[in-house]
Amino acid sequence: MFGLEKPAGQQEPGRSGGLPKMASVGGFNVLSSSIPATKVELSVSCRNLLDRDTFSKSDPICVLYTQAVGNKEWREFGRTEVIDNTLNPDFVRKFIMDYFFEERENLRFDFYDVDSKSPNLSKHDFLGQMFCTLGEIVGSQGSRLEKPIVGIPGKKCGTVIVTAEELGCCRDSVLMQFCANKLDKKDFFGKSDPFLVFHRSNEDGSFTICHKTEVVKNTLNPVWQAFKISVRALCNGDYDRTIKVEVYDWDRDGSHDFIGEFTTSYRELSRGQSQFNVYEVINPKKKGKKKKYVNSGTVTLLSFLIETEVSFLDYIKGGTQINFTVAIDFTASNGNPSQPTSLHYMNPYQLNAYGMALRAVGEIIQDYDSDKMFPALGFGARLPPDGRVSHEFALNGNPQNPYCHGIDGVMEAYYRSLKSVQLYGPTNFAPVINHVARYAASVKDGSQYFVLLIITDGVISDMAQTKESIVNASKLPMSIIIVGVGPAEFDAMEELDGDVVRISSRGRFAERDIVQFVPFRDYIDRSGNHVLSMARLAKDVLAEIPEQFLSYMRVRGIKPSPAPPPYTPPIHVLQTQI
Repeated sequence: MFGLEKPAGQQEPGRSGGLPKMASVGGFNVLSSSIPATKVELSVSCRNLLDRDTFSKSDPICVLYTQAVGNKEWREFGRTEVIDNTLNPDFVRKFIMDYFFEERENLRFDFYDVDSKSPNLSKHDFLGQMFCTLGEIVGSQGSRLEKPIVGIPGKKCGTVIVTAEELGCCRDSVLMQFCANKLDKKDFFGKSDPFLVFHRSNEDGSFTICHKTEVVKNTLNPVWQAFKISVRALCNGDYDRTIKVEVYDWDRDGSHDFIGEFTTSYRELSRGQSQFNVYEVINPKKKGKKKKYVNSGTVTLLSFLIETEVSFLDYIKGGTQINFTVAIDFTASNGNPSQPTSLHYMNPYQLNAYGMALRAVGEIIQDYDSDKMFPALGFGARLPPDGRVSHEFALNGNPQNPYCHGIDGVMEAYYRSLKSVQLYGPTNFAPVINHVARYAASVKDGSQYFVLLIITDGVISDMAQTKESIVNASKLPMSIIIVGVGPAEFDAMEELDGDVVRISSRGRFAERDIVQFVPFRDYIDRSGNHVLSMARLAKDVLAEIPEQFLSYMRVRGIKPSPAPPPYTPPIHVLQTQI
């Protein structure tokens, strides 16, 4: 994601007033804001749940649902773990959500008593539910909301406590290595097979697992491999939070034997290798039973190295230019522009589907393009005067200079083209991808990055060539955003997106994922005339670009240039005559 910088003057989480109010997408400024969301982590606890089991207590699970922006359908967001035999669960598994200040995010928490391993919720006993909004949780005192569980008439179903914590913005990672000495022997025939489990403490005193080391076989003096973990995962940026480390002996059947534990904090670990970072491993049961018990071995920190993760914004601030190119699908499958059913319908009173998508997405991306000059191309049309078919023509009619000024300029050129060209085919993506790739291939030093925005109805004719073009482009400083308009099935576009299966061509896989596909219909109302959520659209259109950008820079070893110092106007000293 775009490293979420805190704007000046914004409240820290946990201070009065709950979480900060985030800027709306209207004031999208690349240097002061990023995606208009902050991430919050929701912790769920219940008290006095219904008891549905005869011989023991309920085995509860919590299932969270969110409501879609458009059709208001409830969609499952995630599930906690199941906790056996309790009516007062404190669930360890958290829900991490984006918090948009300007949006009402409806939530539904359902509770079930789990009776079998079936993932089908209808097979388990319903224990009730609670409805609220994310804003309600965040806005409660201490961002802690307590509400009764409802849904079973005539029964008291208990209460639920949901706590929100804003995830810190700390971008550091640490590289740590540990070893141990004289650990307790747990195996009958050999020595132990030890591994470490790290937990960070939560606001409510519970612990969340954040890292497991590998198992080192048959030794009481293991040296584990160095591992890297983000400071956010280790302690959420709070250097004094307790970190609990447990030592286990691995067993094949999964019933790992507990050797002992110790606690530390990021601040203690950051002292590095020293006498302060040799920890006694204590097994509380053994300590209680044996008078002469000293410890179950020691764990020593061998090294501690802090690495600051660079963000997308560090490169932008350092002067990297983002160049956007727009390519519009002018093929006949879109329908005749003179007919109201056409996605290219020239309606004098309102934008057509392409115009809406272009305006909405263009307004988001133009903030990231420094000169606001966009090459705008069309593909799949017959051009005047001779009717030749072109798969990369300039919308402004000037192939030597296809640049349009701002999204308004692109819109103007798009409508002018609609009046002069004939929608035709086939739908070939490869030529416009190769067009941008030629430019990207000429600037590989990290000073420029290219983004191609393709707006299409999703019917594609040159799938094999397009895959080949994407695999080749994955080595270049470029990304592709595909926005699908209209009601078609977008299976081919999902395949190009490569989130599920990395795209390949003739046995060669793409070096990195460079395609992001967004179906525009998910963001508009039923009439098709209004974007329901610019913030959500902005987030999903731009969601993968920063990571794609960073993956290119990392592989090439390109570091961001230092940001120029802020401009201070020269001070004119006024000479006053005495």
